[in-house]
Amino acid sequence: MNILDRYHAMEYGPAPEARNEADAWLAARDFGKALFIDGGWKAASGGKTFDTSEPSSGKLLAKVSDASAADIDAAVAAATKALPKWSASSGYQRAKVLYAIGRAMQRHQRLFAVLESIDNGKPIRESRDIDVPLAIRHFIHHAGWAQALDKDFPGHKGVGVVGQIIPWNFPLLMLAWKIAPALAAGCTVVLKPAEFTPLTAILFAEICERAGVPKGVVNIVQGGPEAGAAIVNHPGIQKIAFTGSSEVGKIIRKATAGSGKKLSLELGGKSAFIVFEDADLDSAVEGLVDGIWFNQGQVCCAGSRLLVQEGIAEALIAKVKTRMSRLRVGSPLDKNTDIGPLVDPTQLDRVKGLVAEGAKQGAVCWQPDAALPATGYYHLPTLATGVSPANILAQEEVFGPVLATMTFRNTEEAIELANNTRYGLAASVWSENVNLALHVAPQLKAGVVWVNGTNMFDAACGFGGYRESGFGREGGREGMLEYLAAKLPLGPVIKPAVVSAQPVEQADGATIDRTAKLFIGGKQVRPDGNYSLAVATANGKLAGEVGFGNRKDIRDAVSAARACKGWPEATAYNRSQVLYYLAENLSGRAGEFATRLTELTGATPKAAREEVDQSIERLFLYAGLADKFEGRVHQPPARAVTLALHEPVGVVGIVAPDASPLLGLISLVAPALAMGNTVVAVPSERYPLLATDLYQVIEYSDVPAGAINIVTGRSAELAGVLAKHDDVDGLWVFADAETCAKAEAESIGNLKRVWSGNGRGLDWASDEAAGDAFLRRAVEVKNVWVPYGD
Repeated sequence: MNILDRYHAMEYGPAPEARNEADAWLAARDFGKALFIDGGWKAASGGKTFDTSEPSSGKLLAKVSDASAADIDAAVAAATKALPKWSASSGYQRAKVLYAIGRAMQRHQRLFAVLESIDNGKPIRESRDIDVPLAIRHFIHHAGWAQALDKDFPGHKGVGVVGQIIPWNFPLLMLAWKIAPALAAGCTVVLKPAEFTPLTAILFAEICERAGVPKGVVNIVQGGPEAGAAIVNHPGIQKIAFTGSSEVGKIIRKATAGSGKKLSLELGGKSAFIVFEDADLDSAVEGLVDGIWFNQGQVCCAGSRLLVQEGIAEALIAKVKTRMSRLRVGSPLDKNTDIGPLVDPTQLDRVKGLVAEGAKQGAVCWQPDAALPATGYYHLPTLATGVSPANILAQEEVFGPVLATMTFRNTEEAIELANNTRYGLAASVWSENVNLALHVAPQLKAGVVWVNGTNMFDAACGFGGYRESGFGREGGREGMLEYLAAKLPLGPVIKPAVVSAQPVEQADGATIDRTAKLFIGGKQVRPDGNYSLAVATANGKLAGEVGFGNRKDIRDAVSAARACKGWPEATAYNRSQVLYYLAENLSGRAGEFATRLTELTGATPKAAREEVDQSIERLFLYAGLADKFEGRVHQPPARAVTLALHEPVGVVGIVAPDASPLLGLISLVAPALAMGNTVVAVPSERYPLLATDLYQVIEYSDVPAGAINIVTGRSAELAGVLAKHDDVDGLWVFADAETCAKAEAESIGNLKRVWSGNGRGLDWASDEAAGDAFLRRAVEVKNVWVPYGD
């Protein structure tokens, strides 16, 4: 036998990672006192524990303290007590602590990796080479942000006490993603790990003790649903950060509605892996292995939908099957293992059930001929072909090693198939033509797009999704903003509108009657219900009547906004010209609008003219910023650049206030338009004639039909309709507290981004009520990773 024969005859031998240090660590701990609160270790107040088991064998690892609501109270009290001193400490002092955490983790990184693989089941190569190094990177990276806060985020401060709930698929990495920016911002933390995977969080708490983290700054509470609910509902917490399923994310959104808590949700996904006919197929196959079988497919951004161009589909599928047959399924502590066990038997049963249902719906499910280990929660890698777009395997997040395959004919069909999902977390585009890849990437409704790569992450680059994949970002500049608050100039409490049944005194009839309709799709239209609302002047006389908009009118307005492609696709420079022109034309009728303001609100002529002039100035401001509030280019420690692109949110619903009725409306509509959004606006309920007077200005200012739609009526009712509408992508509400809370609670259908004043108005005339704070709410940040080099 020659050397070449020996090479081909070689088989993998066992390459086990030693676990003796991890077993010694497990044996030395009292997990009945695993709650880390106020710098000390405590048992659960009720004495309850839960079991954590090893996925590769099913053997019990530990019985861990199960926190109750009383324990959460204690943790929040400790975090609240520690907050003033921690938030007042200098950036340098916080940076030193973050750096010490990172260095201490480096010294114990092998122990972290082995514990992670034992507890979670992921292959040791992934824990050792990806999860732990990236977790360390987050702490050292955010040490720099701690010192840069005053310079890079002027006028911002930490939000306060933060409640964080993390999942079981990346226990240590998710912990780092959440705790590092919170500490850098000057927040204190109460974090709950997943019940399935508590071990590395306990080891991390020990690191906090060694690294000099002040008592109460970091509190880690193990527990189940009761502990999670107590964190979400606790009045002493100012922000909730959650990573997990979309179903639980919706529950949290509804539970926090009206509370004023800041909220970020990083939820599920059904990411598209798009392979064009000019792609390097061998590279694409290797990327696919990483995209769907990394961590057994238990990844929220897993490339679980393979979209392949028809001309290469047969060749690519053949290569994928060959590669799948060589994947090694086995012990997570074997360095040769590609696929370890799923985390728990319940997860294994769920994956099996979804595969069976997918086959029942017509998919052909193929698995390599390989034996599974005798013990543990293993599932073979599975390839589903013949999958229709409506098949459960194409629509539901399996969270297992299952790949659904579909074909496409051209670029437009690929984009349509990729966006045919309620999720919007990530996507991967494979083509040797970088022009094609960068043409496709901005059209994908996903927060992260990888070009000729997949599962690339870095602390300097934001990660997060659109739609039912949640809102908010982890990492980078935008991740820091999730833990900071800007001080907006609050106005008075907004009182609920009082619907009066008293008749309005008729006007003198000296002028010709003007019918104020709705403004939808660039046209003035009658309300669907054919009812009108009387509008009174400041002295109680009839100023006019406006359309009484209803659910159907909102539907029509949203349809017009969604159909308006010209505005979001226009260049920022073109949008700026239109906004300048709108300001110019409003300026030509400034006297008329000032007179109307005085008539309706009773403002003095001088004050009314000031509001009109400020409205024109605000339009000028956003016209000028339309082509200046741009994204960034990140340079992560990899052979890639990351383009952090600013994209419009989409269709934005706006419920404007009664206070400063013209300036308030324009202060909200203008930034949304500047960033390329289309708008459905509900103007001041009390003074809607100011908005209806704008119709003509809009009509001769070159605004595309559907870019601005205005529906007059009852603010509370129309806010609810906008909140429930799944074709509305964002909602801004400045109304009474009850209306704001209902809008947040009813937005869970598509988890749209909601910005509300929580029942408070703003000082719309102040400089702080304009600029970047508003523009940030008008954009989604999409991170496009572009690798380079051979």
